[in-house]
Amino acid sequence: MKGFIVAVFVGLTLFAGEPVPLDDKFARSEKCVSCHSHIVKEWKESWHAMSHYDNDEYFQKTIEYMARKMRTKSIDTLKVECARCHNPRVSVTETSVHDEVAAVMGLSSSSKIHEAIENDNLSEGINCAVCHNIDTIHDDSDSSIRGIGLVEWMKPGKMSGPFSDARSPYHKTEQRDFMSSDPNKLCFVCHANNRSVNGHIFSNTQEEYEQQKEAKLCIDCHMSEQEEGYASTLPANNGKPKKRLIRKHGFQGAHSPELLKGALDLSLRSVDNKLQIRLDNPNPHSVPTGYGGREIIVEVKFFGKKEYEVQTLSLTSQFLNKRKKKSVPHCATEIIENEFIPAKGKKVYRMSVPEGAKKVKVVVSFRLVNDDIVQILDLKEEIWSKKMLVSKKVMNLE
Repeated sequence: MKGFIVAVFVGLTLFAGEPVPLDDKFARSEKCVSCHSHIVKEWKESWHAMSHYDNDEYFQKTIEYMARKMRTKSIDTLKVECARCHNPRVSVTETSVHDEVAAVMGLSSSSKIHEAIENDNLSEGINCAVCHNIDTIHDDSDSSIRGIGLVEWMKPGKMSGPFSDARSPYHKTEQRDFMSSDPNKLCFVCHANNRSVNGHIFSNTQEEYEQQKEAKLCIDCHMSEQEEGYASTLPANNGKPKKRLIRKHGFQGAHSPELLKGALDLSLRSVDNKLQIRLDNPNPHSVPTGYGGREIIVEVKFFGKKEYEVQTLSLTSQFLNKRKKKSVPHCATEIIENEFIPAKGKKVYRMSVPEGAKKVKVVVSFRLVNDDIVQILDLKEEIWSKKMLVSKKVMNLE
């Protein structure tokens, strides 16, 4: 325990943060239902709504693992640091040496830090008041700054949106470019780069995207294409709701089977008794991208007069700590075997065709977490290791 406290005093230079003001009237999505019920319904099914520590097993067990392995930061401190993206409306943004000592001494349950992260309003994760109460995004800041560190909030009772003519009797609305002409700026507040506690970047979605100079927006795939509908059901146009071009708020991602289908183009060739498997990535970011530990699985089954075993390729990354032992991305000092398909790129794999094989079937699947991390974190929920179809093909070899 004494060693822990000394490490904290020597290693930490964190300061108490100012609370983020938010009127309870606008803190929870239930306050938005009367005018935006269809949007709230879509959002409730999204992973934005599950970003809180209590709702995400992977997030929860990663923090617990980091606290055990690092031994210089308490779980509460890690929750506050991760809240910069997972719960940006947290009322405490930094912790101090005194908070760490209190955690070691078992005195944190009544602290300001503990009260902040246990606030009921945070249980909704990335809710309406996270994105729609942002006033300014400082996207010219250092790339190590993420989430709450990049934004300035509007006053309580004011919302930002994509429409300059939006009016509501319940709150003021102001148009912002990150809600209309430049929405990628909002996405990259959090979905930019992922760094370990040692500063090691293990994924960089923003850089991947910006290198492609892609015209298509993040929200074109991860929300939806624009379609005619109602942003608000409030009667505002001669007693009727105003029709607009809107997008869905389900925020599809790597957890969405419907989005994963076709994410990679699969093609097969048989050349000189070798099967050539080619994976093309049409996306403006690598596949997978985002959090480390994701995996593409290529299963190859040959058919003929006899039974052939399935041959499997695992395209993933391994993360090592300073002792060269397998670890989770957020504790990594080294990454090896990065087998992701680069943005707008391709990878080709070859394997021998067994004697007598007449046909081959190739199935490409995706998993949110590879076996190493499932075992390290002891993840129990099926979603983390479930295989989701990306593409499949059957080809005659004769």
